[in-house]
Amino acid sequence: MTVPSLGIGKGGKSQIATLVERHTRFVMPARVPYDRTADRVALVLSRRIGDLPEALRRSLTWDQGVEMAAHAQFAVATNVPVFFCDPHSPWQRGSNENTNGLLRQYFPKGTDLSGYTQAELDAVASKLNRRPRQTLGFKTPAEVLDQVLNTGGALTG
Repeated sequence: MTVPSLGIGKGGKSQIATLVERHTRFVMPARVPYDRTADRVALVLSRRIGDLPEALRRSLTWDQGVEMAAHAQFAVATNVPVFFCDPHSPWQRGSNENTNGLLRQYFPKGTDLSGYTQAELDAVASKLNRRPRQTLGFKTPAEVLDQVLNTGGALTG
């Protein structure tokens, strides 16, 4: 299961979409240029989720934001079903809430996100994916992802 979120920048005028693979905690941010319309967010997430191995693209769980109004378009384009959390229930997306906290170390609230390139976002993701996590037994998300891929995509635990 993959959980996405949308980080909103200064004045609500810039945004970054983030995919987090729940089992491995592997994070993949995506630059969302111009605006956060449902069609644009669906397109950006469709392209970015294609970077995950197929075995890890089993579902996507979103909160109740209007930016996923085009969820059917996303599901058709990716063959990934979309599920929604209950309103006002961030604990149902704990992996993502934790990752958002980590991303705030690089992009504090009030930051204009429009000036960051995809390469810069990927560099931040690389740092996060090489950072040991207690929840992963102090392995890094990259290590756990490699283990999953080396076992033919089998998710355990």
